[in-house]
Amino acid sequence: MNNQVEGFEDKNKTKRKKEKINEVFNQKPTSAFIGASWSVLIIGISAYCIGLWNADIKLNEKGYYFTVLLFALFSVISVQKSVRDKLEGIKVTEIYYGMSWFTTITSIVLLVIGLWNAELLLSEKGFYGMSFTLSLFAAISVQKNTRDIEYIKINSQNE
Repeated sequence: MNNQVEGFEDKNKTKRKKEKINEVFNQKPTSAFIGASWSVLIIGISAYCIGLWNADIKLNEKGYYFTVLLFALFSVISVQKSVRDKLEGIKVTEIYYGMSWFTTITSIVLLVIGLWNAELLLSEKGFYGMSFTLSLFAAISVQKNTRDIEYIKINSQNE
């Protein structure tokens, strides 16, 4: 009898938790925010790549900075997904969660070290740092919007 009561309480806790999550995530992002996020992502990545294309540095250095950008974009999307999965109660292994954060921090450190040691004007270093940061922030926003829209779509079909 006691096990039945505990099972009933567990189901109610799970149901209340899902209802709370639904309240939090039922706010669909506006079209303006979605458009702005995509625009900023495209602008940030384009500016960074155009800057690399026009930079007076060796091809292997350009490849390094481009690879660091791609690595960072993938890493921040992975962090956003891991954090969101945990929030929604989806199982995320601690190793994946930790690796996502580790690779994000590593990509940022690699850019900082590369720019610190580069023979570029200070204004160029600032340009790369800002377009890199803009791209990462925009990638997180785009991933969040995509996830929010998908979450709302799935939950509206289940109701």
